[in-house]
Amino acid sequence: MKVAVIGAGSFGTCLALLLHRNGHSVKMWSHSKDTCKAIQEKRENIIYLPGYKIPNDINVSNSLEDTLSDVELVLFVVPTQVTREVLKEAKKFLSEKVWVVSASKGIEKNTHALVSDIFVQELGDDAKERLFFLSGPSFAKEVAAGMPTAVTLAGFEERLIPAVQNIFSGKTFRAYGTTDVIGVEIAGAMKNVIALATGITDGLGFGLNSRAAIMTRGLAEIARLGKELGANPVTFMGLAGMGDLVLTCTGSLSRNRTVGLKLGEGKTLEEITKDMRMVAEGVPTTQSAYELSKKYNVEMPITTLVYQVLYENRNVRDAAEALMSRRLKFEGE
Repeated sequence: MKVAVIGAGSFGTCLALLLHRNGHSVKMWSHSKDTCKAIQEKRENIIYLPGYKIPNDINVSNSLEDTLSDVELVLFVVPTQVTREVLKEAKKFLSEKVWVVSASKGIEKNTHALVSDIFVQELGDDAKERLFFLSGPSFAKEVAAGMPTAVTLAGFEERLIPAVQNIFSGKTFRAYGTTDVIGVEIAGAMKNVIALATGITDGLGFGLNSRAAIMTRGLAEIARLGKELGANPVTFMGLAGMGDLVLTCTGSLSRNRTVGLKLGEGKTLEEITKDMRMVAEGVPTTQSAYELSKKYNVEMPITTLVYQVLYENRNVRDAAEALMSRRLKFEGE
């Protein structure tokens, strides 16, 4: 197929390489002229994904109009908080027949919109059947290196999901289908919040017991919120749920866990993020998730304490102690 990848960060680049390996014709768009120039000259994304050659026939452009012309599938891989802005501009050049896939994970600030909500709001209900959402445990460097990876592809229209699965799947990449768009979206967004929490406990010097507890109880929070928003609980046991949570909470390549780790070591959020070129989606998503928990009266103590650390300057050790001293309860509560 003729594919346009919107976003030339680490994940956008690795997926462009994957699609090219699968035999598709690929174009990439970057908002940054510097990134475009670097890729065009060096055939490598030295800023976001160094060490992986980008084939000469993958064209990289700063023009959305040029990138979106004459394509059959568009893959959006931009930070959640700018997805609406980029989509508003991109939809001027989108054919009404093109399939649209998003690989962004997060919840929009202020509106509390999931990424899928943003696409439906901007493209209309009629576009639902051609909208798909890719999520799951997939570090960019490993996908780029061709290491075996399995993810989830969610879509509103079940009959079209297999065709899109085939576009992404190959010898080293396998996409499982589901119609639970809400569950996949909630899981992909919330695992970053829990990864911040596990990073904090690691930074405080706590052990593997603590990490396992945060991950398990964090998954319970994710499932509670997802159920309230209409998700299928089974989704949270799969690749988009538990799979992505395990990867992001334990992997050294996780940006969100790294931010939490440095918070646990005593650094401020401002100190941590000022030198980061890539976005830690969990930081803005924590605020949205906390506000959603209040709106729907869903008990989410880990999310609440991460929010207080990020936005109310709560001491990390005090937050950890508060989590352990809560009222005792049964696991099903």
